[in-house]
Amino acid sequence: MANNALRARRQVRKSRALGIALTPKAEKYFERRPYAPGEHGRARRKSDSDYKVRLTEKQRLRAQYDIREKQMHRAYVEAKRQDGQTGENLIALLESRLDALVLRAGFARTMAQARQAVVHRHIMVDGQRVDRPSFRVRPGQMIHVVPRSEKMVPFQVAATGAHQDVLPDTPGYLDVAIDRLQATLTRKPERSEVPVTCEEQLVVEYYARMA
Repeated sequence: MANNALRARRQVRKSRALGIALTPKAEKYFERRPYAPGEHGRARRKSDSDYKVRLTEKQRLRAQYDIREKQMHRAYVEAKRQDGQTGENLIALLESRLDALVLRAGFARTMAQARQAVVHRHIMVDGQRVDRPSFRVRPGQMIHVVPRSEKMVPFQVAATGAHQDVLPDTPGYLDVAIDRLQATLTRKPERSEVPVTCEEQLVVEYYARMA
């Protein structure tokens, strides 16, 4: 419980620093204190440099998927190799992660909970247990909770649709049967449908200039 409370406080502080709500609890705090943390949080700040703007946008995207810098950079490199807009490709790759889709489907309340469900082997893809949050789900594949795990309280709560009150609407690229704790990725996520706050072109510029 103490570790959970500490993590919640860190997420609230990070949310205020980045200007976005990373968890439902952070959103409540953010509504009351929509400014950066610290004694100077309310003070007007000088204009950020172009580098700082791009860096902050990259950090915002990383924080929303709760991934390490190495994972983020690897996704950027892969997105750059693909046809089309690198920024849109990057978002689609991150959104195709198993932990992200577990969250979007409503099986968990936060990204941290979604990742924990995967790591603890409560999630299957096409009938096979997968314990890697970074696992890339392909269109047509079905995500579902392990039958034995369905009886656990967190998943019973999820099956009622309780998390939908704090999560964005289910995106169009997911076909969800929440009562059965099943979801199918029907197609590649399109940027306009992905519920993340990000100017992805700034993220692409950040990595391009750091190369």
